[in-house]
Order: sequence, then C-alpha cells, then structure tokens
Amino acid sequence: MNAKPLLRRARTTIGVVLAAVVVSLTQAAPAHADLLPYVPWSSYLAGWTDEYVPSSDNDCVAGRQNCLNATLKEQSRIADDTASSCSHNAVFARAYVRMTQLYGYTRAIPGYYADVPYFNHVDAVFARYYTDAYYDWKNGNRADVPQAWLTAFDAAKGKKVSGSGDLLLGMNAHINRDLPYVMAAVGLVAPDGSSRKADYDAVEAWLYDATAPLIAEFAARFDPSMDDTADPFGLGNWTLFQMVSAWRENAWRNAEALVSAPTPAARALVAQSIETQANLVAQTILTSQSYLPLIQSSVSRDAFCSVHKGDAPPVPYAFGNATAYGYAY
Repeated sequence: MNAKPLLRRARTTIGVVLAAVVVSLTQAAPAHADLLPYVPWSSYLAGWTDEYVPSSDNDCVAGRQNCLNATLKEQSRIADDTASSCSHNAVFARAYVRMTQLYGYTRAIPGYYADVPYFNHVDAVFARYYTDAYYDWKNGNRADVPQAWLTAFDAAKGKKVSGSGDLLLGMNAHINRDLPYVMAAVGLVAPDGSSRKADYDAVEAWLYDATAPLIAEFAARFDPSMDDTADPFGLGNWTLFQMVSAWRENAWRNAEALVSAPTPAARALVAQSIETQANLVAQTILTSQSYLPLIQSSVSRDAFCSVHKGDAPPVPYAFGNATAYGYAY
C-alpha cells in the first residue's frame, strides 16, 4: 500500500473539517517525586466562590493582584510535570501558562481592561475548572470529569492525536465547555448594570499575536510538526485564531442563556446543549487529528520531546522571553 495518497487525502480534508467545526459552533520541570500532593487550590484560602465578591477575604474571589501568582503556580505544577515526562498533555498545559502570563502582561497596561480585579477573578475561576478536571482525571475520579475533558486527557494519555490535536482538544474543553459556566458564575454585568463583554472581548486583542510564539515553542519542544503550515496536522495562525474567536463568542452566548434561563429545567436544557456541543467538537477533532493507523504514530514526536523538552522557547512573547519551566514574566 502506498501511504502517500492517504496522507495527501488526510491533509486536504483537515482544513475543511476544522472549518466546519467553527461554522457549527457559530450557528449552534521537577521530577514527579518532587511534586507535593495536590490540594485543590481553591481551598488554600477560606471563602472561595466562583462569584466575584470584591470585599471577600479570599484574594482570588476579590480579584486582588497577587491572585495571578497563585493561578500561575497551580498551572505550572501541571505544565512542568507533563513537560518533564513528555506527556502529550504538556501541549495544552503549557499553552495555558502562556495565556495566563499574557493576561498578566496586558492587565498592567493602563486602560486595557475596565475592571482589572473582576478579570483577575475570572482568570482564577477559569483556571480552577481546568486544574480540578485534570487532577480528578489523574486521580481516577472519572465521574467528576466532564466528558469533553475525558476525551482530551484520554487522547493525550493514549497518544492518539497530533500535537495540534492535543492543543485543540484542550481548548475545546476549556472554551466550549467550561467558559460558559465560568462567565455565568462570575457575572456578565457590572454593579451599574453595564455589560462585562468589553473586557471579555479585550482578550482577543492579543490572542492572534500570541499564536505565532506559542506554536513556535511547541514545535521546538514537543512536536516539530506543529509549525508546518503546509501540513494540516499543524494549524496556521489565522485559522487557529478565528476558531478560538468563534468559540469564545459562542461561549458568551451560552453563558447568557444560562443566566437568563427562567427555570432550573430550562437551565438544565442549556447546560445539556453546552455539553453536547463540546462533545461533538471533541469527537470531530479526535477524528480529524488522530494519527493514521499503520501509517503514523507519535514515536518520532516522543523521541524529539525527550531531547528538546527543556529547550528555551525560540520566539519572544509580548511579555518577553519565556522560560521552559516555571512561570516568571
């Protein structure tokens, strides 16, 4: 059997599949032994709540500046652990650290966000949805892990998909599944009744510029195919940005639907729709990004990672040069 025609067919169809995903949504490191036992970080301080309460004694609930360090520390525990072992979960884990670092950079720009404390809280709640899901999965508490996250984590453990696939599966679970619940919980309007949407949308002002250094880092450390724009198993910057933008807009609309649901039963229907959408997208990504049996595998990717996992990111981010491990910025 000649593998080349099969590979060409896979490469010509992948862009169409991913575009269909966007349209459907818009329409509808230290060694392991060095890690301390995990304690849910929301329990570090009393009074944790997903609701934004500026007067709270909990720094993250009140959105105080130092909450960001706690958020980054928790994210980096996972990112460093998975990178040091070349787990395929390392791709999304490190992407999340970079996004949080970029948030920290932009919040220091005067006027970038109308309400920085509010968004500090959003950042922390959003991160907790991921870290809690990851540790529940890692500890075998599968019943407590949303299906979209199970698909992402299991695919990474089974080495089923490309590096781009691992990134997309994590992004789907966190944006399409988690984000509507997060925004509904933290509140969509300010005390004066104005919408929080402007601060929510401000994130997209830096997302596109962040894509190039992100993909360059992952190609240099984890999977060299990720920056091959001629290869559909790598995502072009524009395609990835447009997909994320569409997903985030859909997440806000779903959050509005959750908040405006007139009864618990109506809210349950909205929640079921959110879960169904995220699971559908996860399966589409899983199908389109999976290594082709008997033709492809992660062997070369894993060998590459074992040599380069600690390499410094080759392209600076907006906040400056990043380190392979940790979270300084």
